[in-house]
Amino acid sequence: VQLQASGGGLVQAGGSLRLSCAASGRTLNTYAVGWFRQAPGKEREFVADITWNAGRTYYADSAKGRFTVSRDNAKNTVYLQMNSLKPEDTAVYYCAARNPIATINPRNYNFWGRGTLVTVSS
Repeated sequence: VQLQASGGGLVQAGGSLRLSCAASGRTLNTYAVGWFRQAPGKEREFVADITWNAGRTYYADSAKGRFTVSRDNAKNTVYLQMNSLKPEDTAVYYCAARNPIATINPRNYNFWGRGTLVTVSS
């Protein structure tokens, strides 16, 4: 499955963005999907994850209360709504798909999309 993240851009602190992760080549419906980010000079880190049927969601502490992950399986797309953005949220955001029974570990995500850059100005 091919994934493509989009929706990034420049936003002021306190603003919002909605990222999309669109799949092609195969249905995304049987996969859990995670969002990760990588800031300049830092390692890639987990942001959020959603199970294949949207039954459960998981968030990094930095995302709890501000970010919401959702999916529309009819559109083969997963979203990340980001509110109350902070300058420290600046990063390239990636979406990735994992087998639904695999644990949330970057090594368990088999398919990765190209990232989308989010820049939050102060």
